[in-house]
Amino acid sequence: MGWISIALLLVKLWALVDAVLRPAAAFPAADKLTKAAWLWILGLAFVVDLVLASMFLMLAGTIAAFVYLLDVRPAVASLTRRR
Repeated sequence: MGWISIALLLVKLWALVDAVLRPAAAFPAADKLTKAAWLWILGLAFVVDLVLASMFLMLAGTIAAFVYLLDVRPAVASLTRRR
């Protein structure tokens, strides 16, 4: 496993852990998929990256993680920030 593969695996893990820590009610409130859906998507992406050597599935999982981190996470975080 090269450095890039390890870095992308860590990005997927970061997205998964972040999704676990966010409240479930914030996802639909931000007009995003449910928390359960994101946990399935990100969990599957992480496991596929660990187990399979399919570049297509690894790429799809990486895209899903970046969509979560760059679109869903900021939207959900803006609703759950403490004041």
